[in-house]
Amino acid sequence: MADNRDGSLSGLTESEAKEFHGIFITSFIIFTVIAVIAHFLAWQWRPWLPGVGGYASMINDAKDVAAAYIAVAFTA
Repeated sequence: MADNRDGSLSGLTESEAKEFHGIFITSFIIFTVIAVIAHFLAWQWRPWLPGVGGYASMINDAKDVAAAYIAVAFTA
């Protein structure tokens, strides 16, 4: 059976557990900051909520772009 050091479920000593916890928290904070920055940049590039015209204007714009692409693709 595995060596169960000091009755810990993880098998880590108190100092090892504290070291792991510190590394985990630091990496989690770094990941969260990067994710927040990425979401902010994505929002600036292309907002997730529609503008004044609502979703209908987005759909009409997409139809216009698709029609223009099809017209260019099949005339060439």
